[in-house]
Amino acid sequence: QVQFVESGGGSVQPGGSLRLSCVASGSLFSHYNMGWYRQAPGKQRELVAVITSGGNRNYADSAKGRFTISRDNDKNTVYLQMNSLKPEDTAVYYCHTALGLSGHYTTGSWGQGTQVSVSS
Repeated sequence: QVQFVESGGGSVQPGGSLRLSCVASGSLFSHYNMGWYRQAPGKQRELVAVITSGGNRNYADSAKGRFTISRDNDKNTVYLQMNSLKPEDTAVYYCHTALGLSGHYTTGSWGQGTQVSVSS
């Protein structure tokens, strides 16, 4: 089973930037579609961005123009560059394998996530 370790979260002011990283286990990373998801207190987990094994990308409307997802298959790592952060971006961010550009996540366990807090 694939395991995920997220990092890079923190506390920033509105308008700030963060770069999240997620390392996945195993030797098949390059074949996986990978997504970033987030869960705010009292809310359901939602898709932020997804990148397919072929490099195609899709973003939630809330992330378009501000966030960029990328991957480094040699490092088994997927990144999320977040710019122009807003208080409503505050959440725990997770990565996971995805079914495709729809961003629906596959079954399997989740990592511990990384907390992003945006406030003045």
